[in-house]
Amino acid sequence: MKVIILAGGSGTRLWPLSRDRYPKQFIKLQGKEESLFQETFIRSLLLADIDDIFVVTNEKYKFLVMGEVEELGYDYKENNILVEPEAKNTLPAIYAGVHEITKKGHDSVLVFPSDHKIAEGSRFAGLSWASEELTKDYLITFGIKPDGPNTGYGYISPGEAKGNGYVVKEFKEKPNYDTAVEYIKKGYYWNSGIFLFDSKLFTEEVKIYASEVFDAFESSSDLEGAFSKIQTKISIDCGIMEKSSRVAVVPAEIGWNDLGSFDSLYEVLEKNSSNNITNQNNILLDTTNTFVHSQVGKLVATVNVDDLIIIDNRDALLICKKGESQKVKEIVDILKEQQDSRTEYHVQDYRPWGHYKVLEEEKDSFKIKRITVNQGKRVSYQLHHHRSEHWIVVKGMAKVTIDDDVKFVRPGESIFVKAGQKHRLENPGKFPLKIIEVQMGDYLEEDDIIRFDDDYGRE
Repeated sequence: MKVIILAGGSGTRLWPLSRDRYPKQFIKLQGKEESLFQETFIRSLLLADIDDIFVVTNEKYKFLVMGEVEELGYDYKENNILVEPEAKNTLPAIYAGVHEITKKGHDSVLVFPSDHKIAEGSRFAGLSWASEELTKDYLITFGIKPDGPNTGYGYISPGEAKGNGYVVKEFKEKPNYDTAVEYIKKGYYWNSGIFLFDSKLFTEEVKIYASEVFDAFESSSDLEGAFSKIQTKISIDCGIMEKSSRVAVVPAEIGWNDLGSFDSLYEVLEKNSSNNITNQNNILLDTTNTFVHSQVGKLVATVNVDDLIIIDNRDALLICKKGESQKVKEIVDILKEQQDSRTEYHVQDYRPWGHYKVLEEEKDSFKIKRITVNQGKRVSYQLHHHRSEHWIVVKGMAKVTIDDDVKFVRPGESIFVKAGQKHRLENPGKFPLKIIEVQMGDYLEEDDIIRFDDDYGRE
């Protein structure tokens, strides 16, 4: 069996926790050791060898994926990370993985979104193996038995019994509340977005029902060429599953949640005796059924409130009534229209070499960052036209190149880089390098970078 992990989504309904540069699949929730992506990768290893796991993502997340797998302690082939040149929805992304897999022959393929929670990973692995016989004749989608009339999910109407599942009679779009109640009475399932199929059968169905996608890959030598020929953004549900007569649904009681909103996140996280989700920093007085997330060291205090979602990041505060968190996406849409960078960046941002956190800034004047460079890593050889940088080493040994001059900077020492000077920061040590960077200039955005050499293939 082969596995395709979809890791290109931006998770806008979990803003401000999830940002375009660091979406929900990479977030470690409630102090967990693994992110949702890492949990998905570990679950995939129950079904396939590591060389048979393919991740489809975009350029922004490629090195996040590599870092997440590296953090788990695995040596993962970069060639197994397929980078979408542009977002075309799930069908082109999945077909990109299938097309790569079929270069070495046909096999059964399991497709996982990387931002879903599955509490019973071992049970799901067993269910997947048990369902493989069905893939000779059917494309399988896994159905979740509803625990209530949720209006945020699509529904599946099961028909004739086949193996450990049912032939799908009909797919239903996200309903209103009353319709959802009727669907549950009729025994419908939620559509989980997890699929299992034989790659040959899937390719045949794509050729029939989504010929634009099939032809694009057949006539192209690489992903960039294929994606450039696909004019329509199309999901696997709309493109294939809702059209094909060869689709089955297998019921899956696996503790599934798509974590598509703060309401669904509230359902899966650990609560205290007052049904609150919070941490020990916060004080919730006469408060019930409330979700409070705050930064480490930040105190949030509530008095006599109920049924609220409070997400307090350093650069954004969200207060939302429970049951209404699907509307968070509308806030993100407004911010994007205003070209607000808070939809894209956290105050902490991740790079292939490590990460940085913005500590303080004043627009068009100065910005202070705490930078961590992982052991053996180095920043690209670069220059900035509009800012100078002052680096103070806090921990570790920094190897600094300015033009052709190389210096080693120790804890407590500092070095200054003028605007227009080529420079590079490197960690030659065995432990993370930590520095404080003070930027000064009339333009301090991240696009003021001219790279001359980069270990990670960035432009």
